[in-house]
Amino acid sequence: MKKVLTAIVALLTGIAAAQAAPASNTVEIVFNGTTATVSVAANISNYVTDKSEGSSHVKLIQSASVNDAIGEISYILSGSSDDGEFYLEGTYKATVELNGLTLNNPSGPAVNIQNGKRIKVKVNEGTVNTLSDGKNDNYNGCLHVKGHTEFRSKGTLNVTGNSRHAIYSKEYIQLKNATINISSAVKDGIHCKEYFYMESGTVKIASAGDDGIQVEVDDEIATTGTTSDHEDENSGSFYQDAGKLDISGYAGKAIKADGIITFKGGSRNFPSTDTEDATAIAAIAAAQPAGSGCYDLQGRRVTDARKGIYIFKSGNTTTKRYIK
Repeated sequence: MKKVLTAIVALLTGIAAAQAAPASNTVEIVFNGTTATVSVAANISNYVTDKSEGSSHVKLIQSASVNDAIGEISYILSGSSDDGEFYLEGTYKATVELNGLTLNNPSGPAVNIQNGKRIKVKVNEGTVNTLSDGKNDNYNGCLHVKGHTEFRSKGTLNVTGNSRHAIYSKEYIQLKNATINISSAVKDGIHCKEYFYMESGTVKIASAGDDGIQVEVDDEIATTGTTSDHEDENSGSFYQDAGKLDISGYAGKAIKADGIITFKGGSRNFPSTDTEDATAIAAIAAAQPAGSGCYDLQGRRVTDARKGIYIFKSGNTTTKRYIK
């Protein structure tokens, strides 16, 4: 009987352990006040290094060899901390799932992803997730992504940018289905490079110290116009196909783009006069007298052009140039 009971206990223990273990290619991070539990699936334990030592300031290093070995890893974030962060460093694409997360970092970004590839941010359906940050001039956003960012799924993400932008992506941003609420931002509500494409979903920005959404050309790579399916696009353009834009309380423009702003569908609560893009060039050029000169996108003559887009006029010829 004793042997039978021992075998049963061992079996149940094994079942419980199997149920608790993360699925393959998955890392689960659960925040709880000043601590966090990081659980790494057995098949990727050699490819993800946990530097946080139980702290609520989670720092994970993803091995470069993960690409050839097992492919993409998913990081699932849940729980709550008033003094925590999620930092991910690597060279390969990843999925970050927000699964009922409340995270405040008083000393920098709440979520800081330093992988310079595609990052899929899944705002899991039925969940509400809240991020806020603290002053840190070394980073540009409360949610800061070095690569390109794709927001997916039907959950809700609330963000407060107490340092600079609320959401920052060093490359493009795409949005499908998710709801993003930005209560306030010291600078832009959302700031990205290359392009911004809103396929569906909701963006609500209640207060921004500069622009609601700003899209820049990435000056480190060649510029393009609109490309097929936005493949390898670096236009500085903004596109809305559907969904809802609710942008108010901004000090600059509702939307500002180095390229063009295109509304194909969806709804907006701001007038087109509260946007600014490269189409202003033609109107500005027509308003300037013949002769040479350099002008900004507001039509003001510039004698010391710094980084940005400018209009150069020589006689009847007008050109747009991006100065690095």
